[in-house]
Amino acid sequence: MQRLWRILISSILITLLLWMGLCSPLLAAGGKLETSSVTTSAESAILMDANGTILYEKDAHKRLPPASVTKIMTLLLAVEAVEQGKVSLTDEVRISETAWRQGGSQIWLEPGESMSLKELMIAIAVVSANDAAMATMEHIYGSAEAGVQAMNKRAEELGLVDTHFNSVNGLPTPEHYMSVYDTALIAKEALRHPLYMEFCGIKEYWLRGGKNWLVNTNKLLWWYKGADGLKTGWTEEAKYCFAGTAERDGLRLIAVVFATPEPRSHLRESMKLMDWGFANYSALPVVEQGVVVDRLKVNKGVEQEVQLVAAQDLTLLTAKGKRGNIQKKVNLDPTVNAPVIAGQKYGELIVTQDGNELGRVDLVAEKTIDKASFMRILQGMIVNLFTITS
Repeated sequence: MQRLWRILISSILITLLLWMGLCSPLLAAGGKLETSSVTTSAESAILMDANGTILYEKDAHKRLPPASVTKIMTLLLAVEAVEQGKVSLTDEVRISETAWRQGGSQIWLEPGESMSLKELMIAIAVVSANDAAMATMEHIYGSAEAGVQAMNKRAEELGLVDTHFNSVNGLPTPEHYMSVYDTALIAKEALRHPLYMEFCGIKEYWLRGGKNWLVNTNKLLWWYKGADGLKTGWTEEAKYCFAGTAERDGLRLIAVVFATPEPRSHLRESMKLMDWGFANYSALPVVEQGVVVDRLKVNKGVEQEVQLVAAQDLTLLTAKGKRGNIQKKVNLDPTVNAPVIAGQKYGELIVTQDGNELGRVDLVAEKTIDKASFMRILQGMIVNLFTITS
């Protein structure tokens, strides 16, 4: 009897072992993705997607001198000023002695010289020109001090808590610092502005009517597939810093590294982080801006329903090999009376995976639905009455 029990138990154990051996590859493929770790020689680093999801971080909130990465904010304010109509790209900017005195990387502006705001902004984006940054901020805000105040105000609006500006161009000065996390948030905002990305993506530019050749300090524009920005930086105090971005197959990544030890190490470390990100994550398009998601009943309107469209694109970050159990849920306002305003929010599309929210997007009215007149409402009630009774 004991021998039979031993045979039975052995058979069960063998069966379980075989079953585990057969099933474990399936679990590995469909379960948690095993990704190799990534390291960096940067003192502080972060890898983020365009939605703000953090893929990797190392001392991401540490306050460090950013060198010319400062100008990521300088250029953002200049672009926003153009978009808001405060200044024009065609403005001729007269160069001050203050701008002329700036050291470091520059385009050798002379006091009294005039240059278009567009070319000054290109010089900031392409060769990180300190004199161009000073001239630009003086033109927009009247002085460097007012420009610094505007930079700090914008930082507060973006929710940056580990950033304080005391310079418009990043030349060494006390109480001037940023964190890589805050820098990534500025980069995330910059991505929303086509003019910003256009200037950052310029590989080379002939200044002063072809007299001066500018070559972009961001070598990832040549070296790295999908790279189109953003800003390099170096001072002896800050060492080598970089805020970069690249897009592949719909996935946009932002890499920021501060205080890397040697020339070009800031570029190599950024490429390494993005290589890791692209190897292990992919973009999952959920809905495009303007696509009809649902319809909403409208009370007392000239039309009885309105189409709701996505207010913006929604693309989610997913680990490669893990896209199962993704669900979409639409939440609509329960009662909507006319008038309905085009572009106004009337619901949300929420995406979850295994019960965890991955993202959401507002649903807005595709068009305006005016309120119906009393006679039209009465007519509709009569039609509905006869429709019901028949």
